[in-house]
Amino acid sequence: MMDVVIDTPTRTFIQVTEVWVPEGGVLKLVEGSYGDLTAFAETSRGTEFAKGEGLPGKAWAEERPVVLKGFDGSYFKRTEAAAEAGLTSAVAMPIFDEDELKAVLVVLCGDDDARTGAIEVWHEEDGLLLLDDGYYGAAKHFEWVSQHTSFPKGQGLPGGVWVSGHPMLMRDLGSGYRFIRAESAGEAGLTTGLGLPVPVPHDKTYVMTLLSARGTPIARRFELWDARKARAGDNAALLVDGICAREGTLGDPDNAGNERRVTGFQGAIGRVIGTGLPVVQYGQAGLSAGYSTMVAVPIHKGGELAHIVAWYI
Repeated sequence: MMDVVIDTPTRTFIQVTEVWVPEGGVLKLVEGSYGDLTAFAETSRGTEFAKGEGLPGKAWAEERPVVLKGFDGSYFKRTEAAAEAGLTSAVAMPIFDEDELKAVLVVLCGDDDARTGAIEVWHEEDGLLLLDDGYYGAAKHFEWVSQHTSFPKGQGLPGGVWVSGHPMLMRDLGSGYRFIRAESAGEAGLTTGLGLPVPVPHDKTYVMTLLSARGTPIARRFELWDARKARAGDNAALLVDGICAREGTLGDPDNAGNERRVTGFQGAIGRVIGTGLPVVQYGQAGLSAGYSTMVAVPIHKGGELAHIVAWYI
C-alpha cells in the first residue's frame, strides 16, 4: 500500500457532527462535536425530533441517508441558529440494525469559496448506482461530473463498496486508475476517499462516500475496523486498513504480528463494539495527541456488528 500524507488542516470540511438516538418515540442528542459554535450546540441540546420531523427525523422516517443543501424554507428546524453559526448544509445517515433504528448521525457544513470536499449518497436503480444527492462545497465542476456518472457493481469507489458490502478507502484520487472521476478529482484537489455501505430495511442499497481534500480535509486519520475477523472472542474488532497523516498506512494485513485489536468498551472503538452506537468525542483526554475530534460509525449486517469506520480531525 502507498503511504499518503494528509496535510495539517487550517479549516475542516465538516464543522459539526451529532449523534441522535431514539428514546421515548423521539430522537434525542447524546453526543456532538461543535468546535467553537457554542450557541448552535446549546440550541441542539434543547431540541428533539419526532419521526419525520427535521433532518434527523426525515432520515428515520424515510429509512435512507438524506442530504440537505439549503436550510431556508426547508424542513430543517434549527435554521436561525445554523445561519448565525455559518452552517448551510447537512447530511443525515441513519444507523439501522436490520429493522431497528440505532441512531442517526448528522454532519453539518458551511458554504464558502475555500472549503472543498464531498459527501455523497448513491442509491441503486436498475442495476446501477446513481447519485441520490451530495454536498461538494466549492468543488462545483466535480459536482457536475458526479451528477452525470453512474457505477455498476465493482466499478469505482461506490461500486466497490456495493459489491463487497464493506467500507473501503481509496488513496490518490486524482491519479488512481480505480477512481473513475480521477481527472476532475485532481482538479478539485481531492486526495482520499472513504466509502461505506448504509444498510437500511427492505433490502434497498445505499452507499455513502466522503472525499477529502488537503486544504479542507474531512479528516487527518481514517480507520476501518472489521468486527468479523477478531480471532479471540466475538466482542472485538481488528484494524484492517487506515490512513494517518503522521503514521502513513495503518492496519497492514501483512503485519499480522503487530495487529491492532480492540475489545468491547476498550476506548472509543470498544464503546461502539459494546453498544452498537456511533461515538463522537470532542476535546476529551482519551483522544490521541493532536486530534480534537473522533467519529466512529458502526455498520450492522445480519443482526450483528460487522464493521466500524472511524475518522479523526
